Amino acid sequence: MARDIAAERADIDRAIEGKTIPSIFAERAAELADLPALRFRQGGDWQSITWAEYRERVRDVTLGLRALGFARGDFGALMARNRPEHTTADLAILHAGGTPVSLYNTLAPEQVAYVAGHCEARVAFVEDAAFLERFLKVRAELPRLEKVVLFEPSEAAESDWVITFDELVEMGRAEHARDPEAFDRSWRAVEPDDLLTLIYTSGTTGPPKGVMDTHRIVIWTLESFARMKRLDPSYNLISYLPLAHAAERFATHWNGIYSGSVVHFCPDITQLLPTMLEVRPSWFVGVPRVWEKLYAGINAALGAEPDEVKRAAIGRSLEIGREVVAHEQKGVSLPADLQEAWNATRPVREAIAGKVGLDRCEATVTGAAPIATEVIEFFHAIGLRLSEIWGMSELVAPATWNGLDRIKIGTVGYTLPGVECAIADDGELLCRGGNVMAGYYKEPAMTAETLEGGWMHTGDVATVDPDGYFTIVDRKKELIITAGGKNISPANLENLLKQHPLIGQACVIGDRRPYCSALIVLDPEVAPVWAARAGLDARTVAEISARPEVLAEVERHVAWVNERVARVEQIKRFTLLGAEWTAESEELTPTMKLKRRVINQKYADDIDQLYPV
Repeated sequence: MARDIAAERADIDRAIEGKTIPSIFAERAAELADLPALRFRQGGDWQSITWAEYRERVRDVTLGLRALGFARGDFGALMARNRPEHTTADLAILHAGGTPVSLYNTLAPEQVAYVAGHCEARVAFVEDAAFLERFLKVRAELPRLEKVVLFEPSEAAESDWVITFDELVEMGRAEHARDPEAFDRSWRAVEPDDLLTLIYTSGTTGPPKGVMDTHRIVIWTLESFARMKRLDPSYNLISYLPLAHAAERFATHWNGIYSGSVVHFCPDITQLLPTMLEVRPSWFVGVPRVWEKLYAGINAALGAEPDEVKRAAIGRSLEIGREVVAHEQKGVSLPADLQEAWNATRPVREAIAGKVGLDRCEATVTGAAPIATEVIEFFHAIGLRLSEIWGMSELVAPATWNGLDRIKIGTVGYTLPGVECAIADDGELLCRGGNVMAGYYKEPAMTAETLEGGWMHTGDVATVDPDGYFTIVDRKKELIITAGGKNISPANLENLLKQHPLIGQACVIGDRRPYCSALIVLDPEVAPVWAARAGLDARTVAEISARPEVLAEVERHVAWVNERVARVEQIKRFTLLGAEWTAESEELTPTMKLKRRVINQKYADDIDQLYPV
């Protein structure tokens, strides 16, 4: 049945009219006062903050900010890991009538100066002395920044520029005692079209841009998404991606408030798996690298199973699962014998999912970057219906999703309620709806160009099938056009390369070149384990990369990739670098996307050697 997008949009408009994040936060705190809102580790044990306690903390920090002179329309910067103080300060800035701006924790001092200076932040919240040091180095470049609030006590707080979080809280409590109505007056003055946040894009091609989201835009998107999957207070969520990223803010911070779900903080991504095993999330959003690592880890564990009977049972379960997936993707019913076998192997699938803490998860989602279809098919085969979601910072986060029913592997699904997408003549994906940003902060020309004709020009090249399911081909600016005029998606090739657990990252080269080549780096966690099992006397990534046995293994995998793509897409040459690519070394954004411009500049000599005259 054809959808009436205009009617969907109007219905969402009515449902969210007049609401702000502070008004919704007040509702949740009243409804769920004694239930846990946030959970975090302290001294090795999980501690809880109830909704009533959460709002009281926000109240105290809000009034503390007011006492500092923070006023309606001001901006506040935040630089900290995933912890209660981060979201508390974020909400306090909002309740004070200001706009919170979270900074990626990997930013260098010069980048901190750019973002904090661009939004003219009057106050900044930072985690500890190490984060503070980056602000201190550029203090002279931030004349508008009047005060820095430090979460962790330190000698660095002994400065006229710095106060501790506890001191700010005490100031707020004193203000509340003096004027008990001040907090309510402050948050009730916040309006739906006030700025809720600036989300600075991670800058794969240039200086980051500040995406402007209002309360109305974000709440509209939350309500739109809830009409596909509504969370509730029984849900356990894990906050582990940077809170500067749109996906994390939407999935846990804002959605936690909107739904009343319990948010568990994981400040160290290396502890994600142990956290998953303890929390048993009900809803889990992972970037592709998380799913790729889980995929590699599960397969390695299954391959190492010493019990032949168990190994055979697991192998049979996966074989049955793949048959089921194939039938589902064709849209045909399962034969009776296959259905019976699928039912009989359920305990095996549940045991596998339990090994990664996903046995109670109602929805597993991947987004923020492309992922190989083979990875998604594997998770479906073990009973986890992993589905792709697509969006961008300029769309709050999500715009399309496969949902939970008819998942088409390889697509990013169909549009959320009230959201409309179309394909331009040049293949670019266009989008419009209540989730579209208000614009780029201080960039009217760029805003007009991006929102030309009433559509958000996404920069993604896409296709759409007769059922309305969209497939992302690649970024418009990242498509490789070979010297022979062939258009190639580097992301597809890179995803195939990363299917080998040894390979951590890959960057395919080929624009205006006679053929495709690749820069490949090893996974710093898997490589030492692989080398030890192979009996190699090498420990560091650089040492392991130099070993001929490793090069031969990578060569075999590149040959495997080439068998699966068209001749023009095949990788003719590659080089195995002895480096590690991280956000700190600048080859990756904080959300693990390739910075192709940086890579092309940094490894120009290596690339030139792949194309001998």
